[in-house]
Amino acid sequence: MSEEPSIFVGGGGDAYAVPQQLLLRYGNRHGLIAGATGTGKTVTLQILAEGFSAAGVPVFLSDVKGDLSGLAAAGDPAGKLHAAFTKRAATIGLDLQYRAFPVLFWDLFGEQGHPIRATVAEMGPLLLSRLLELTEAQEGVLNVAFRLADEEELPLLDLKDLQALLVYIGENAPAISTRYGLVATASIGAIQRRLLVLENQGGAGFFGEPALDLGDLMLTDAQGFGQISILAADKLMHSPRLYATFLLWLLSELFETLPEVGDPDRPKLVFFFDEAHLLFDDAPRALVQKVEQVARLIRSKGVGVYFITQNPADVPENILGQLGNRVQHALRAFTAKDQKDLRMAAQTYRDNPGFKTEDAIREVRTGEAVTSFLEHKGIPGMVQRTLVRPPASQLGPIDPALRAQLMAMSPVRGKYATVLDRDSAYERLRARAQAAAAAVAQAETAAETAKRGESSLRIDPSEFKQGRRYDPDTPAKRAPRTTSRRSTSDSIGEAFAKSFARQLGTKSGQAIVRGVLGSIFKSR
Repeated sequence: MSEEPSIFVGGGGDAYAVPQQLLLRYGNRHGLIAGATGTGKTVTLQILAEGFSAAGVPVFLSDVKGDLSGLAAAGDPAGKLHAAFTKRAATIGLDLQYRAFPVLFWDLFGEQGHPIRATVAEMGPLLLSRLLELTEAQEGVLNVAFRLADEEELPLLDLKDLQALLVYIGENAPAISTRYGLVATASIGAIQRRLLVLENQGGAGFFGEPALDLGDLMLTDAQGFGQISILAADKLMHSPRLYATFLLWLLSELFETLPEVGDPDRPKLVFFFDEAHLLFDDAPRALVQKVEQVARLIRSKGVGVYFITQNPADVPENILGQLGNRVQHALRAFTAKDQKDLRMAAQTYRDNPGFKTEDAIREVRTGEAVTSFLEHKGIPGMVQRTLVRPPASQLGPIDPALRAQLMAMSPVRGKYATVLDRDSAYERLRARAQAAAAAVAQAETAAETAKRGESSLRIDPSEFKQGRRYDPDTPAKRAPRTTSRRSTSDSIGEAFAKSFARQLGTKSGQAIVRGVLGSIFKSR
């Protein structure tokens, strides 16, 4: 076994098996954990998270099934799995010591952990289009919205900001189309409906402030252990697009924010992307290229990315080729496609003369794997059959009382509890509309005043009938005469102003304020 700082993953007892370890200085060279359901991927993820944390490396992972909260509690020496774990540890030469690890709980819905939020502007039009499943034309309209928000100084923080801006664009479509290209009202309506669906699925809570501080994902505890940030994803998986888009957004933010560190002796952060196939299912080429770029360049920021999925074929080849540390659990080959995928998976490993890789991937049992880790100078290690080590932390979820206790002791307790709603696009468009409404009301009042003054200047014919003389020097009669007839446009303006005045205080009236009158005020 190497004397370099490393994570012990497992070993074996036959002539061809050697201790398997992940060298920390290659921890940012990314990795893959693959295998069919029930073959042990979650346990492998758990022991890697333990190893990185013990080495002082913060970890971010998603808890898809609710099992990984057990990282916060020590394994049970009196538990039913203790005997099997002890036997496995003796076989692979491991001194098994149970212990808990420092954990931070996060939840996009704010129910099982600290809420995570991002602003609409941070998400950007590309990822938001992916989240909303927009067509190319609809994505174009969304790009116009983001450009307009920048130029008009309309910050997009939450969904109501974006919804207000779309109403504004719809009411000003002709002028905006002249400047940016065709903005079809049908596309605007489609985006609005998609936003409504996202809101109904609970996604609205993700957009807003305070936005996530990336520094809170890179903490260590008093003992120097890296904090393990666990995203509660059991409920989130009901919205798979939101899940995948959020994780990709987080990767992108890390890539754009963190400084270059070259080749550190250990990663600054390790990111586990469970159910990775959700990221690539039906993904447009532009999005796959973005993932490829992030995977290729983020390692120089000291971040290691580990994809967890059922089949290596779920990951595009250009990205798969960048994953140097691999743990392959069993693959089932029941169909012709399964057999082809199995052969392709075997071909990505450095052959071992002691066994056929394809057969080993098919035959390994639960808790076993075919592994290959980068060796000195970053060379892929020879593939080995490996007995995966048992975890030091609890296998399975912790109880809600312990979770609540840990959250109460969290270093970020209270930081994200209260939602901020500062001045942004919604408030600024509303202010414009209210100012325009006041201007319309003032114009209506002036028109009514002029109308009353005009009526007072007219000569009453009865004065002549009663023998009264008309005196042209009377001050009231010297005022210039105005006509009582007004143009059709003035009548429409009056009717609109009256209608607006009635609706201004209502919720629907606020929508009109954000739209129609916002455009009127902007044009002044």
